[in-house]
Amino acid sequence: MKVRDVMMRTPAYCKPETNAGEAVELMWKHNCGILPVVDSSHRVTAVVTDRDLCVALGTRSRLPGQISVKDIANGRAHCCHADDEIQAAMETMSERQVRRLPVIREDGTLDGIVSMDNIVLHATAQGCSPEITDTEIVRTLQDIYSPRVPQLVKHAVQA
Repeated sequence: MKVRDVMMRTPAYCKPETNAGEAVELMWKHNCGILPVVDSSHRVTAVVTDRDLCVALGTRSRLPGQISVKDIANGRAHCCHADDEIQAAMETMSERQVRRLPVIREDGTLDGIVSMDNIVLHATAQGCSPEITDTEIVRTLQDIYSPRVPQLVKHAVQA
């Protein structure tokens, strides 16, 4: 199965100059949690997530209209192509601990978004499609959700 079989083909996106308030409104209107950031040639240069926006708005003493997406966005977008096998996209998601990937064309322009939601929803009621096993989906989600920072462990105080 290819990414094109499950991807969302009409993604919302923004430009680096888009302010945080506008980005939040785009996410709300389009019911999404990620916006690819595209340049003037429509090439994906970064992504901004709902979490990125929330953290930025909660930690800066500025109004949303005063903060540009270029100051918030992750400068390295992990992407895939519509012709990629879905397992390759899931592997990228696992390695990078992300649930969504912009789908780009060969020239780097935005083609769509593929998400774990798309993959899970593609599964049938009787189980997963023959191309994607339930084990692959669970393993990918476990990798995505595994802790990203070292966990602090309290050590027993010895007397």
